[in-house]
Amino acid sequence: MKKNWWKILAVVLLVYTVVAGMLTEVPRLAILNETIRNLYFHVPMWFGMILILLVSVIYSIKYLRNPTIKSDVIAHEAAKVGILFGVLGIVTGMEWAKFTWGEYWSNDPKQNGAAIGLLIYFAYLVLRSSFSEQQQRARISAVYNIFAFAALIPLLFILPRLTDSLHPGNGGNPGFNTYDLDSRLRMVFYPAVIGWTLLGIWMVNVKSRLEILRQRLYETV
Repeated sequence: MKKNWWKILAVVLLVYTVVAGMLTEVPRLAILNETIRNLYFHVPMWFGMILILLVSVIYSIKYLRNPTIKSDVIAHEAAKVGILFGVLGIVTGMEWAKFTWGEYWSNDPKQNGAAIGLLIYFAYLVLRSSFSEQQQRARISAVYNIFAFAALIPLLFILPRLTDSLHPGNGGNPGFNTYDLDSRLRMVFYPAVIGWTLLGIWMVNVKSRLEILRQRLYETV
């Protein structure tokens, strides 16, 4: 129980996020209206993606410093979970954009940056699959993973701020904190960020353990 407290916390926070996110009162804002509830899903997905991909990069660096199967597996599985969160972030963002901007994809700089960032990480998966030798695959993909994360950050957080953007907090638009992220939203938003991130870490933990076990069983055959 002591080792699994964070898993219990993840379940509690996610149940709270879904229930409170759908039922609690939210500010009545022009254009946004009830779609503001997507703040509890879309934005935390991106927070979770960044943190999980950061874990992936850390383990890639650890592998380059001290090559172990565990570091390579965790880096790979964290990247896959991070990509999943990124896809969910784009999908929920497109749904939100349809109701607020009038179309699913408006070529907004942040939308385009997110899409390019995900394509870079899809290329990471393709790169890994192109090598059959384990050490070569792990070493080259670890280096690529580091550069992929270094490219993702400016694509999401720097370039959209340098041009016109519909996203809050970008292109001269005020962020949510500036005008409407009141106490009602914060009470659900911050637990949602923690809950979704813990879920991602949980997924990485399970997938990594299964993959390490699979490789050990393969070596004994």
